[in-house]
Amino acid sequence: MSESIHGHQVMQMMLEHGAALTKQDLKAMMHTTFDADTCYHTCSATEMDADMLISFLENKGKFIDSDNGITTAADKICNH
Repeated sequence: MSESIHGHQVMQMMLEHGAALTKQDLKAMMHTTFDADTCYHTCSATEMDADMLISFLENKGKFIDSDNGITTAADKICNH
């Protein structure tokens, strides 16, 4: 796998996108932006692929569900 990208960068990318995404669309955007072989990490987990990161962020309550898919909010990104 290539360099490790922090989950905050994925959430920031979602904010910049500005619209709800399905999880599949988010995964495709991650692959396009960072590369399909990218490894992801967070403040408390390492060595995740895109699917693992999406599940991790969902389980941590970092996504906002809507009829159109998922979004996030700036206050869901920790600042440390």
